[in-house]
Amino acid sequence: MPKPLLPVANRPIMEHVLRLLKRHGLNETVVTVQFLASLVKNYFGDGEELGMELTYANEEKPLGTAGSVKNAEEALKDDAFLVISGDALTDFDLTDLIRFHKEKGAMVTVCLTRVPNPLEFGITIVDEEGKVERFLEKPTWGQVFSDTVNTGIYVMEPEVFDYVEADVPVDWSGDVFPQLMKEGKPIYGYVAEGYWEDVGTHESYVKAQADVLEGKVDVQLDGFEISPGVWVAEGAEVHPDAELRGPLYIGDYAKVEAGAEIREHTVVGSNVVVKSGAFLHKAVVHDNVYVGQHSNLRGCVVGKNTDIMRAARIEDGAVIGDECLIGEESIVQGNVRVYPFKTIEAGAFVNTSVIWESRGQAHLFGARGVSGILNVEITPELAVRLAGAYATTLKKGSTVTTARDHSRGARALKRAVISALQASAIDVRDLENVPLPVARQQTARGSAGGIMIRTTPGVPDSVDIMFFDGQGADLSQGGQRKLDRVFARQEYRRAFPGEIGDLYFPSSVFDSYTGSLLRNVDTNGIGEAGLKVVVDASNGSAGLVLPSLLGKLGVDSLTINPGLDESRPTETEDMRRKGLVRLGEIVASSGAAFGVRFDPVGERLSLVDEKGRIIEDDRALLVMLDLVAAERRSGRVALPVTTTRIAEQVAAYHGTQVEWTTTSPDDLTRVGGEEGTIFGGDGKGGFIVPEFSSVYDGTAAFVRLIGLVARTQLTLSQIDARIPRAHVLKRDLATPWAVKGLVMRRVVEAAGERFVDTTDGVRVVETDGRWVMVLPDPAEAVTHLWAEGPDDASAQALLDEWSTVVDSAGR
Repeated sequence: MPKPLLPVANRPIMEHVLRLLKRHGLNETVVTVQFLASLVKNYFGDGEELGMELTYANEEKPLGTAGSVKNAEEALKDDAFLVISGDALTDFDLTDLIRFHKEKGAMVTVCLTRVPNPLEFGITIVDEEGKVERFLEKPTWGQVFSDTVNTGIYVMEPEVFDYVEADVPVDWSGDVFPQLMKEGKPIYGYVAEGYWEDVGTHESYVKAQADVLEGKVDVQLDGFEISPGVWVAEGAEVHPDAELRGPLYIGDYAKVEAGAEIREHTVVGSNVVVKSGAFLHKAVVHDNVYVGQHSNLRGCVVGKNTDIMRAARIEDGAVIGDECLIGEESIVQGNVRVYPFKTIEAGAFVNTSVIWESRGQAHLFGARGVSGILNVEITPELAVRLAGAYATTLKKGSTVTTARDHSRGARALKRAVISALQASAIDVRDLENVPLPVARQQTARGSAGGIMIRTTPGVPDSVDIMFFDGQGADLSQGGQRKLDRVFARQEYRRAFPGEIGDLYFPSSVFDSYTGSLLRNVDTNGIGEAGLKVVVDASNGSAGLVLPSLLGKLGVDSLTINPGLDESRPTETEDMRRKGLVRLGEIVASSGAAFGVRFDPVGERLSLVDEKGRIIEDDRALLVMLDLVAAERRSGRVALPVTTTRIAEQVAAYHGTQVEWTTTSPDDLTRVGGEEGTIFGGDGKGGFIVPEFSSVYDGTAAFVRLIGLVARTQLTLSQIDARIPRAHVLKRDLATPWAVKGLVMRRVVEAAGERFVDTTDGVRVVETDGRWVMVLPDPAEAVTHLWAEGPDDASAQALLDEWSTVVDSAGR
């Protein structure tokens, strides 16, 4: 970045300089530019917004301090002119400087100031009349004979150009001034009072910010001083529960959440988001930066468009370039430089500057595809690159099915995805807004793959970009790695003009889905049972498929919350709970057999029994298992290894067996698709109906449940009552990334002679059947623990015991 464009109090240094010039009546200005000249020109233009007239003189090669001014001679040759640096912050009285110049009849007047450390500046000696006697550029301490230094501000007469050769490097102090003194030309020094800071180092840059905030320099600050030293610009949102300790500055349209703490000498740029729990002290944060929850920024500078994720630390003296990603819980040590466009991985400890390395993320995929905060981590640009990488893994002319939930963010990102796919010679079948299971089922009908974009469950400001294989299942680990490699290399295929992919919108998608569902899932006995059910569509896309389905099922149903609500593409746990309570009230008062509540994308299902009581998700899994196993009497059920071992008892009682899988949905899907599998579920509302598909499908689970209840002639409360109570407890422990491997080794060592199951993580089984499972989270700095015993107390004791093992290893 050109130094003149570095922001001080959210305004470029050069803009402060230009405003100073204007205050002193100097409206016509020539700007000499060389390094990244276009950035300076684009920002300031012709000066109209400042009420000035700006022109530019380009240096094709470095011409020195005098040569660059000579390059602008044509605009300066008619009258005395002032030369001032665009990267030094000052409030000198330029009017008095010009008056002094005219009174002395000088050819050149050098503006001087006194500084405590003159080593980095040119020293100037003047006599009693102000006439310059001697110049010395960049002295050593042995050569220091004054604290009066040259500020690089001059008033000059046009005759000075006679002493500057054109198109060659020439400096004022080293070449021109000595010659003028030799010839006895009048050169005077004006010792200015006021503020002057040559912003050439990190320290001087941070100092300049503090000095502006302290009022030590007379510059104009935009915005309002809402309390002593606390400046807030137009459009900024600062929550009343944010802690502000001035002097500080918050730029226009920034957002500071409750619980954030911003302390003295901090400058927050335009459109910056500071999340709750973040701490900023003496930090300079440029525009469009995202500062995540509980992050800690001290004495650092953060470039524009950078994202600092949860609990990251950036220490004193560190500088982060533009458009970087600082991963969660990472630490950037003091005085480290991170160059632009770099990624610091989550949990990384960075104590050397990151200059050439890309420091790319280890992997793109998390538990829900590629996930992140909308327009912070997941942007349209990223969506285009991801879709281009995905298309590159497929053959030209392949078809990809795209879909989304009902949020505006997903709609915008899907359009970017479609463009990228077409530009990579891929035909696109766009389903628009459909339930996630419909997207999977339609992908499996002749597509090479699919992409679904949805709001992250329970996190309204985040989105998931989900990639499917040709069967509508999530990409395998191998498929993810292949996509990872193409994305990392950025070797995206581009179609020739005649190969641009087609885009079409299939018709009768919902009729196709419901028809297939009713052909494959047993609905015998439903019509005769005369069941009444209450269905809550949660104002999500599940409501789109229900009308045609319920009519064909021939069941007496009451549908609530059927309309789409764009403002609620997902729901928090609290919202979900309140919805279930309301559903229970309606079921109990209407005499319905049961009630079901879909999640907003129709993937998961929650149950309420005929008495209106909520059946918790882990119990609902056992109820469905009992119903399926009792009817089938053979086969196997797929369950994640974290499920209660009571599931084994239920399955065995009915002559079926459990195949334990990892906690990954991919693994459950794999087993769900194998021959002989009759049921699958994850205990979180996700159910697999293998006769229809091998993926979670709330609608298919609903149809199957109606059929099972109709044929068994038992109520859900009766089925629930005959299943033993489970006592599984869960706990999450914060674990730094750097010690996750150590934690798991310590767990295995602590298991000793006990049985150890490594299906996923480490499950340690006690001799009395109690068990504990320890599993590091793949995407967060967390370790998950589950424990099961004959009662809550024994499970709690087991959880406490192994939490101590994990904690001691993590210290």
